[in-house]
Amino acid sequence: MADARAADAGAPLGEGAATAEPDPALGVPTRRRKPSRATGGASAGAGVEAVDALDPVEAAGGIDDELDGEALLDALGGEDGVFDDELLERFALTVPPKLALRPRPYQRDALRNWVAEGGRGVVVLPTGAGKTVVAFMALAQVPVRALVVVPTIDLLRQWRDGLIEKAGLPAELVGVVGGGERVPREVTVMTYDSAAMPRRDLSSYGLLIVDEAHHLPAPTYRTIADKMAAPWRLGLSATPERSDGGHLDLARLIGPEVYRRLPAELAEEGHIAKYREKRIFVDLTADERARYDGLMAEWRWYLAKQRATLMRGGDFFQQLIRQSAHDPAARRALQAHHQARLIALNAQGKIDEVESLLAQHRGENVLVFCEYTTMVDQIGRRLGLPTITYKTDPDERRLVLDGFRAGRFTKLVTGRVLNEGVDVPDARVAIVVSGSAATREYIQRLGRVLRPKATEALLYEIISRRTTEGKAARSRNPSLRGASK
Repeated sequence: MADARAADAGAPLGEGAATAEPDPALGVPTRRRKPSRATGGASAGAGVEAVDALDPVEAAGGIDDELDGEALLDALGGEDGVFDDELLERFALTVPPKLALRPRPYQRDALRNWVAEGGRGVVVLPTGAGKTVVAFMALAQVPVRALVVVPTIDLLRQWRDGLIEKAGLPAELVGVVGGGERVPREVTVMTYDSAAMPRRDLSSYGLLIVDEAHHLPAPTYRTIADKMAAPWRLGLSATPERSDGGHLDLARLIGPEVYRRLPAELAEEGHIAKYREKRIFVDLTADERARYDGLMAEWRWYLAKQRATLMRGGDFFQQLIRQSAHDPAARRALQAHHQARLIALNAQGKIDEVESLLAQHRGENVLVFCEYTTMVDQIGRRLGLPTITYKTDPDERRLVLDGFRAGRFTKLVTGRVLNEGVDVPDARVAIVVSGSAATREYIQRLGRVLRPKATEALLYEIISRRTTEGKAARSRNPSLRGASK
């Protein structure tokens, strides 16, 4: 989620010495006397006196780069009882945050909605739109001891740096647990695995922030929320929906969905890059076509023969899995379907198309995504490009990403490992050689090219013609559902 992880997720404030507090209506600093906390209404600005707002241009360059967390709390505070003074005192931070960034309008709207729900809920924003900035604002809003839960070791470091540099917390207040570090502090960043440990005591935290919140409903991780008494909870995700329906439990574990914006909406408003999607179809070779058709014929024959049996359980595919445990024909059918899918996703014609596209975008940063490591390796070897997969050593991965970021090379081939949880350097072009039918994966990959830029971002999808891959491509792209090939 290069969002908070990215410095461009919230515009930094300029330097200066003037005292400033946020105006609830405009979201820019104002010269006024801070009202008492009791004046807060149901929404931002309720009960706040009229003030002389600074011009946004002036504010961007002439106001102190630290926003008082208590001033933000006063301006956006919800109904009486939303932020209980006794609880705030019980969990209070030794030193409150001093935000060193200027939130964007949609980030302020997300925070207002979260406040209106009593400081509980899920915010859904595209990758690259600055979800983590909303978390920093929430911490300024409720300056209490906080636990930030993240799925990867890379995010431990990114969140720690962001909390210090952007949320303005003293370094000695920010701790990390996971990836070999075990230093819990008033604000602690912790991996899901570490937080879910049975004997892990999380009772001292008043605010729970869950990054990539779609992971939380998993049976192993939901205990994190269940064993915490934190009165305030914030979930962040670009795609909270889960195929198992577990996202419905987020309302109980964290709170309801309080805010959602789509990539196209934010691109139209200029907050993220405008983008264009292009689908390119390639033909299988004669040999690939013969093998694909033969395997799919075996798959379809079994389905036709066993349809009545497979439909009895209601869940067609799960029934087939169960059947394969004792039916050799079912196992062969599943293997045939899998092999056919591999042929479609890894078609040799796709490598030729990648080479052609890279030639078109020779001087631009391009990310190439593949579903399987085999294809990553093939493209890397044939075209002489750096690659990153789940097998890549962490130190080598950092070197490759640093080289891409520094411009030492402009092309990078990868698999699922860079879908989320890694601060991927900005690129203008993404090429999806192959992928699953999951919308989450599609949005995550699209998000890798959506950081604000002057030029239009491009997302290419390369699809094998006359295969099931076309259906998968339509399923993962919300704008194409229901369209014909």
